[in-house]
Amino acid sequence: MSLNISFTSQRILHIALPSIVSNITVPLLGLVDVTIVGHLGSASYIGAIAIGGMLFNMIYWIFGFLRMGTSGLTAQSYGAHDLPEVTRILLRSLGISLLLALALLVLQYPIRIIAFHLIDASPEVRELASLYFHICIWGAPATLGLYGFTGWFIGMQNSRFPMFIAIAQNVVNIVASLFFVFACNMKVAGVALGTLIAQYAGLFMAYLLWFRYYRPLRKYVRQGAVFTRKAMSRFFQVNRDIFLRTLCLVAVTVFFTSTGAAYGDVTLAVNTLLMQLFTLFSYIMDGFAYAGEALTGKYIGARNRTELLRTVRHLFGWGIMLSLAFTLLYGIGGKGFLGLLTNEQTVIDASGTYFYWVLAIPLAGFSAFLLDGICIGATATSIMLKGMFAASASFFLIYYTLHDSLQNHALWMGFIVYLALRGIVQALLIARKGIG
Repeated sequence: MSLNISFTSQRILHIALPSIVSNITVPLLGLVDVTIVGHLGSASYIGAIAIGGMLFNMIYWIFGFLRMGTSGLTAQSYGAHDLPEVTRILLRSLGISLLLALALLVLQYPIRIIAFHLIDASPEVRELASLYFHICIWGAPATLGLYGFTGWFIGMQNSRFPMFIAIAQNVVNIVASLFFVFACNMKVAGVALGTLIAQYAGLFMAYLLWFRYYRPLRKYVRQGAVFTRKAMSRFFQVNRDIFLRTLCLVAVTVFFTSTGAAYGDVTLAVNTLLMQLFTLFSYIMDGFAYAGEALTGKYIGARNRTELLRTVRHLFGWGIMLSLAFTLLYGIGGKGFLGLLTNEQTVIDASGTYFYWVLAIPLAGFSAFLLDGICIGATATSIMLKGMFAASASFFLIYYTLHDSLQNHALWMGFIVYLALRGIVQALLIARKGIG
């Protein structure tokens, strides 16, 4: 029996599936580091890697606009068959990535001092985390540059290359870290050096793939000005909205974690474990969001409204089907999955009090992911920002209104409404203003 999938869905899956694999491999870089130092005989090594990894996640998360903005702009130029502009967008993104990375390198000491002032850690962990930070920060040019390449590849309807790069980075990281830690006895410094090498290996591989498979575009590298006022104005307008949207997202995420910690260790553990179910769902939906970015931008650039609307309908068809499947999956096996993550029975028992909030995540949140992708592809980033701002405001309003009586339930209620409102507000604004 063959599975009959429409041509539109095939194009969506062609981009979404490799993107999902890439998303799943991203946390493996941190997991490998923690696993290696976890065998060095001291908890301080694990703490140092955890703090250093968290700090870099926050820094690079904020600069995620480099990937998203590049993706939407590239997809539209690709759809319009404007190959010179496609090339200039990549050069523009890489140039700005390099400038931002240099700023991080110059400001690394103030950043470390401020960050570690806010983090309560023992002197030993602080010293080791500082060592890790000052080695890994030199990977900023590679990481931010790779954001530009990744966004550009996705905009060119090619999510396979980012997948290959992510897998290669993990292999290099494992081999290099093991060598430096156990063969050279470098411990935390060895883990940091392995991560650094993996980051530059990823950037080098991205360049080689571009050089080999996009050879016809090389003739446009020196044609026309890359940093014109009009082009830079559009680039920064798109990325400004995404940057501000990311700040709202970070604010909600950090507040959710820190406030949960105030209710005690068990509640913090419960929230952390339940959030893993949200993270798993987000990896899948982000893959379809990437497909939305690439295809929406392509059809807007090509002025093909028929295919644009057909793609949006198919994306939401997949979104509804996957959200129902995840709701069913979590309802049947979610608590068993928590048992794989921890054997602390008090935490597992306490999670039952909040588990129904997790069951609401897929249906409440899937449209936010898809509409984020559609708005990025359409470079309608102001719509995405307005949706995020309204949703974030509702999150804090609900929590501060209800936390005295509902405590941690108010946190989860605010989070579910926040997820739903992101999609609802974007949908209403798109219905009123339209895209493409």
